Amino acid sequence: MSGESAGLRRLLENSVATGRRLARTPVPAGVRTGLRERLGLTEADADSRPPPYTARITVVPHHECHGGAQTFGVSAWCEGISPLPYTTGPTQLRPTGIGLGNALGDGPAPSQLLRDIRHWSRNQQRLAAWINRARAVHGDALQVTVHDDTGYEIPWEAFWLPADPAQGLDEGLLGALVAVTRWLTIRSTELVLPEASVSATGDVLGYYFHDARPARPYRDGVRHIHDMRADMAVFQGYAHRPHLTIDGFLDELDGCPADPVGLVYMAAHGTYDDRVDALTLAEVTWAEYDDRPMTVLDKDHSMVCLNACHSARFVRNTGLGETDLRGFTELFLRKGAGGCVVAAGQVGDSEARELIGQLVGILAAEPWRPVADSLRLFRSRALDEFGPLTNLPRTRHEGRLNVDGQRPVLRLLYSLMFQYYGHPLSTLSLSGPRPGTATGGEGDAR
Repeated sequence: MSGESAGLRRLLENSVATGRRLARTPVPAGVRTGLRERLGLTEADADSRPPPYTARITVVPHHECHGGAQTFGVSAWCEGISPLPYTTGPTQLRPTGIGLGNALGDGPAPSQLLRDIRHWSRNQQRLAAWINRARAVHGDALQVTVHDDTGYEIPWEAFWLPADPAQGLDEGLLGALVAVTRWLTIRSTELVLPEASVSATGDVLGYYFHDARPARPYRDGVRHIHDMRADMAVFQGYAHRPHLTIDGFLDELDGCPADPVGLVYMAAHGTYDDRVDALTLAEVTWAEYDDRPMTVLDKDHSMVCLNACHSARFVRNTGLGETDLRGFTELFLRKGAGGCVVAAGQVGDSEARELIGQLVGILAAEPWRPVADSLRLFRSRALDEFGPLTNLPRTRHEGRLNVDGQRPVLRLLYSLMFQYYGHPLSTLSLSGPRPGTATGGEGDAR
């Protein structure tokens, strides 16, 4: 979980629009326009289908005829309101400047990034109005599933919804107002959406990266060492099988333990590149993970939580002759995971540990609550801690970066970086310790 450049990251750590009318264009081949779709290869049981208060938003990429610019289109469907027909337009070019991977490094300051997301959101008037109609009809029960095959890193959880006083709707961020799930087409199995919810129950199988090599000086003169072992404390009191070596962890993931695994948790360094063969997690490449059977996932349909920078990001694998989006989220879902909680950018070790601890606390206290709704509650609490969105601080103050003002915005962005891929009703219940089972301490790690 490194890669943070010296500037803003070090400063933060050391100190602790009117939208345009969208034009209609022809629907690309193969895209449906708000009609109800089956949830998979076979007809799903009524009980496994997302409930009527689930809004389905489909996002697909294409190229403009003139100039070849990357753009996208959106359609949406939900019971109780008219569907949103496929729409695109001049404000739906690929928004390269608002991905949450830009929250650190060479990207804009946190408050500027949130302002950029707000500006972009205001240009998506038809979609925002449609979501507000769904909010008005279904209230707090509304769930939003975003099927996004663009790979454009659109921060849907941070989509800025306008207020609608006539309907009694407040302004806010989508991921804090409603439960948001994500999906992408898993092409090797032609899985369009999960057919049924998962009740992941069992032990925690964990891996905690520790770089035992001597700390090396970076170009900013600060010495860094990655040590994620403190994350083990999050699972104190649960049946926990922690590993400090990646080989031991992967061997157990490939095995068939007698006790079910509810959660596969990895706290590790992740890297991102525009080539699939350069993606790594805990210094293991994407292709090396792809070689593993991961029998535990296929058997138990465990939830996967990747507390690793960039673990939610995808690459279009044109270098290997395919248009598929590949990444660690896609890989674990394809191997059988019941769902994935992953990070869309660079999250600092200590902040991620605190946030994951809060999320696990919510899941433990209310195992009946779907994982997607636990994340909504998690983001809502982060927004309550931040305060009114009208109080976004200025980027600079008295000629310098406004470090004190940026810190709370960055914490809010961190909460929005954690994304959930899976069925909107899937849950997670962790087992308590059994005789001979570790409870989370470092001395129990293998």
